[in-house]
Amino acid sequence: MACVGCLPTLAVAASAPPAGGTELGQAIAATAAAAVVITGLLVLGLGHRSGRIRLLGAAAAESARVSGLPGWAALPAGIAGVSLLGAVFGLYWDISLHIDNGRDPGPLANPAHYFILAGLFGILAAGWIAVVLPTRRPGPAAIRIARDWHAPIGGVLLMACASFAMLGFPLDDVWHRLFGQDVTLWGPTHLMMLTGAALTLVGILCLLVEGRLAARSDESASAAPVSSHPLLRVPDVAVRLLSPLRARKVRLVAACGGVLVGLSIYQAEFDFGVPQYRLLFHPVLIALAASIALVAARIVVGRGAALWAALFFIAVRGILTLLVGPAFGESTAHFPLYIAEALLVEGVALRIGPARPYRFGVVAGALVGSVGVVAEWAWSQAWMPIAWPAHLLPEAVAVALPVAVAGGVIGAFFGGALRLRADAAATPRAWAAVGASVLVIGAAFGYGLHTTVPAGARAQVTVTDVRPSPRREVQASVRFIPPSVARQADWLEEIAWQGHGKLLVRRLRRVADGVYTTVAPIPVYGSWKSGIRLQRGPWLASIPVYLPADTAIPAAEVPAPPRFERAFAADRLILQRERKHGVPAWLWDTADAVVLCLLIGLLLLLAWGLARLARCGSSVEQPEPTEQTPARAPARALSRVA
Repeated sequence: MACVGCLPTLAVAASAPPAGGTELGQAIAATAAAAVVITGLLVLGLGHRSGRIRLLGAAAAESARVSGLPGWAALPAGIAGVSLLGAVFGLYWDISLHIDNGRDPGPLANPAHYFILAGLFGILAAGWIAVVLPTRRPGPAAIRIARDWHAPIGGVLLMACASFAMLGFPLDDVWHRLFGQDVTLWGPTHLMMLTGAALTLVGILCLLVEGRLAARSDESASAAPVSSHPLLRVPDVAVRLLSPLRARKVRLVAACGGVLVGLSIYQAEFDFGVPQYRLLFHPVLIALAASIALVAARIVVGRGAALWAALFFIAVRGILTLLVGPAFGESTAHFPLYIAEALLVEGVALRIGPARPYRFGVVAGALVGSVGVVAEWAWSQAWMPIAWPAHLLPEAVAVALPVAVAGGVIGAFFGGALRLRADAAATPRAWAAVGASVLVIGAAFGYGLHTTVPAGARAQVTVTDVRPSPRREVQASVRFIPPSVARQADWLEEIAWQGHGKLLVRRLRRVADGVYTTVAPIPVYGSWKSGIRLQRGPWLASIPVYLPADTAIPAAEVPAPPRFERAFAADRLILQRERKHGVPAWLWDTADAVVLCLLIGLLLLLAWGLARLARCGSSVEQPEPTEQTPARAPARALSRVA
């Protein structure tokens, strides 16, 4: 912590949670539990294949009766959907626990981790069940595993996504041992877990499409189970609630809404008010999620689907927010609405129509990245912990616009594949469009990731006690030198977190040019970490007010005397104190490259799976008509892609 000036000698403190990897005992216990679960899945699946275990067959039969889909699609899709909801709940609870309480004593000491692990294992189980359930070839896109064993592509993709996410757990422990604890959602191994979980919706949607294809064939109908165990039977009245067509649309809308939920998890630090990257990322991430998910929903399901997907998102996130915040007493997460973006996508569909998916995706993405960003700016003023300042809008639109257009292209590829449009997902032209879109998104993120510290800037701070020790709280008056450093800031705020209490984030109140005061008392005792944060363009820096001694790092206490002057330090040095310093740059680069290669491999596998589904599915079934392409239109009209 030499960056914050002269610090006192390391104080004696109570034992702190580990800051460099999991304790050996907990690592062994977690590994043993995972081995038991995986062994159980292998026994259950292979027992079904051999005919010795009939539980899966009975459960699949009941799922088929209820859903109208083959059991090998209906049962895994249901398990994966429920598991994913559990994992998302655990994720937001886990984030709130880290924000309010700091590091875990260990991975098994955090109750939220059990929901995340159970959810990811549930998704892995769903993929495995989808792979082992079919007794005949489940569809034209199925992958041959053995002579008489074919697996649906959706099941394979589910297993791949879950495995990718779960690989993040051991790699995360290795990462912490090498580089220290990175208390940020955007740590590379954390992003592995998030991305793997979010992309499981691709596998679920592929399963639903494969199941619909198989349900229409006589071969699958004759092979479908017709009875199940009485304990697994769903009452007939529940089955009759929805017609088959309406039930199919509900499933698809829920899955597309789930894609929106999954793509929005990257915004979580902004949702809680502790972003560790530029505020510019917030509108860009919102535009990217909206353009991909809503364009795909409108292409796949049809009229009104984008709006229904947005409403599904609001319902799920609203319930999660109420549970984690008011119900559990943790910090409350906020979320975007996506209503304006959904209306824009629906309006473009009425005017242009999704029959030419790439033209539709580009136009819809352009509106999402411009008008949609302005709408979310207005929403941020009403209900976001860090409201977007007006001066951010031009840059936000300038960066979000190409990102949203790229997202619209990806959504068109995704939706076209699920509509069995080989011309939209299984041609070199389609792959080139998606590849170029990924490069555009990567370039925008690279631009936003560049941050620096204002050279020579510092702050003179005067604190006034409003509550005495041992639970000392203070008000602070801050004079910035030079005064211009605080002008036109994207955020200039006080923060106090990880003190076993609710997060405190408030904008500073301007008194004069370069002089600001806090608006809420800052806790400066115990394990609280308190400071002044500044973000202005590429500047991302902090002034610590109080930091506790931490023997696990180790780090000295940064006290809060009545008057002090401190220089700005890189924000991550304050918010991520646990990160090790002096680690060779080549080791960072190598570790980042390994995670990036794993991610690229997963994305290529998903794209290949979607292209295979579109190519094989279109060979046995014509794409369904859209509003702009009636059923009597010639087949060649459906093959036109902008």
